[in-house]
Amino acid sequence: MKFLVLNGPNLNFLGIREPGIYGSETYATLLDKIRTHAAMRGVEVKLAQSNHEGALVDEIQAAFGDCDGIVINPGAYTHTSVAILDAVKAVNIPTVEVHISDVSKREDFRQISYIRAACIATVSGHGTDGYLEAIDLLIAHLGGGA
Repeated sequence: MKFLVLNGPNLNFLGIREPGIYGSETYATLLDKIRTHAAMRGVEVKLAQSNHEGALVDEIQAAFGDCDGIVINPGAYTHTSVAILDAVKAVNIPTVEVHISDVSKREDFRQISYIRAACIATVSGHGTDGYLEAIDLLIAHLGGGA
């Protein structure tokens, strides 16, 4: 099994950006955590991050025929990007939406998620461990246990 783990804008600034909301763990530490968890589950991961909407769409499209699942934290594009929603729908790869913070307890504009309509699940408010939960959800969804 191979999964794309895709991060949107400002996720590369984990540990720097608003640590009261997103924690002090760095982006490099998050990537190591994901690699370790995936390896323990027998899953190959492709890790990517971009601050640019089109680059995220390109990564989703490149996963077509290459990846079995997608874990995505679209960052602020969650609330604005029909293009990312359309890309996930187009590739028809099981996708789990992840948010480090509990967006349901944040600003009104964060209550809207365009991508959620194309996802099999959403993990929100579990910190960076939410990525690991998302990986396990995809494994289970694809019939690999977890």
